[in-house]
Amino acid sequence: MTYSPFSIHGPDRQGPWVITCDHATNTVPDFVAGGTLGLTDADMGRHIAYDIGAMGTALALGEALNAPVICSNYSRLVIDPNRGADDPTLIPQLYDGTIIDGNRRVDAQERARRIEALYQPYHDAIAGLAHGRDIAFLSIHSFTPQLVGRAPRPWEISVLSAEDRRIADPLIGNLSNHLTSPVGDNAPYAGFFPGDALSQHAHGPGRPNVILEIRQDLIASPDSQQRWASTLAPHLEAAHKKANL
Repeated sequence: MTYSPFSIHGPDRQGPWVITCDHATNTVPDFVAGGTLGLTDADMGRHIAYDIGAMGTALALGEALNAPVICSNYSRLVIDPNRGADDPTLIPQLYDGTIIDGNRRVDAQERARRIEALYQPYHDAIAGLAHGRDIAFLSIHSFTPQLVGRAPRPWEISVLSAEDRRIADPLIGNLSNHLTSPVGDNAPYAGFFPGDALSQHAHGPGRPNVILEIRQDLIASPDSQQRWASTLAPHLEAAHKKANL
């Protein structure tokens, strides 16, 4: 079977969203460092390699919102599709205290090869899904409850955005009224990195967009992913409607 750097689920769905999952898997393709980055299975199962639970949640939301879902099919440690192609952290050498041995000697040629084989096809596919459609982007991520040496994070879910707050503001209001825990607003991460995925496909073209970050331990199982998708879908629909999109 030919390797593909992305997967598209429900490409013919005609709802008002396109859902992306940039860090869906922890796959290391065979043609990258012999299929291993020199990490243990335990490390490859951690949040440093992918967004735990994000793919299942994104797929469940795609069904609930009648939206196509596009997922990367390579680990963020191989190359991070949620960074600009010129970002120095595009191919990380260190992540949350772990040295990525397979990336320590990546030169300009190898960097360009990974961009051509993995990064660019994913972004081309996103652009193809959105082309000619009046859609909003929904990007699904997950965050670890606690980074090494840091305090526990208090949020169950966070809403991230850049300057376009058309969806983020009503969504934060809806979720804050529904959840007992605080809803993060551009926390634990900023809603914008220069050249990141949404800056390429949403901010420049002026498409409404929002990022959801969900705590990983809350979406670790298929059942919990379905539950969160069922909870989030009506709030997303209401926010979309309130934004007059």
